[in-house]
Amino acid sequence: MTDALVIVFVKNIKLGTVKTRLAKTIGDYGAFEVYTELVKITEKATSELKVDKRIYFSNAIVDSQWQDNFKAVQNGSDLGERMLNAFKDGFKDGYKRIVLIGSDLPDISSKHIECGLQKLNDNQVVFGPAEDGGYYLIGLSELETCVFENKPWSQSNLLEVTLNELNQKGIKTGILSTLNDIDTYEDLIASDFYKSNPKLQEKIQQLND
Repeated sequence: MTDALVIVFVKNIKLGTVKTRLAKTIGDYGAFEVYTELVKITEKATSELKVDKRIYFSNAIVDSQWQDNFKAVQNGSDLGERMLNAFKDGFKDGYKRIVLIGSDLPDISSKHIECGLQKLNDNQVVFGPAEDGGYYLIGLSELETCVFENKPWSQSNLLEVTLNELNQKGIKTGILSTLNDIDTYEDLIASDFYKSNPKLQEKIQQLND
């Protein structure tokens, strides 16, 4: 066991349930293909880390992904409660620094995650901001339940509201570099992830011809 833990939240890759905003433009099959590729990127980034990992799936454990890692199903009524429960389990089991990421970032790398863990040596909370106003990474060196309670999930002011509350409470917070996730067709075609993946481009093209 390491003193640091990386938690990955993964949506089960099921047609019609992933990247729903993107699916409005490129269809359910297109969104399915995009999310499948993004999960592969996340799996590669985390495989390079020399710390313990726990993979939390949205509905059911998938044996073929993240082999030889701890796996569970997310537990809670909303995203905040699901994340809080995962952090609670990690701290209860003795981890000192815990970082949680999602699985839909085309530019995520092991360096971003390592940087988050490193910043937890000097901060109680760490965020990796997303360009849409949310965050792609959250790290804690001790359990701060307020981060997960009564927050505007999926809204453009999520990080701003959270940071304001932490500032008022005097909780020391670190910030990583900003990354863009892929929620819309505009996000997709502007990304290097898409531009450098001709196979994915071809699949999307065929599905929408």
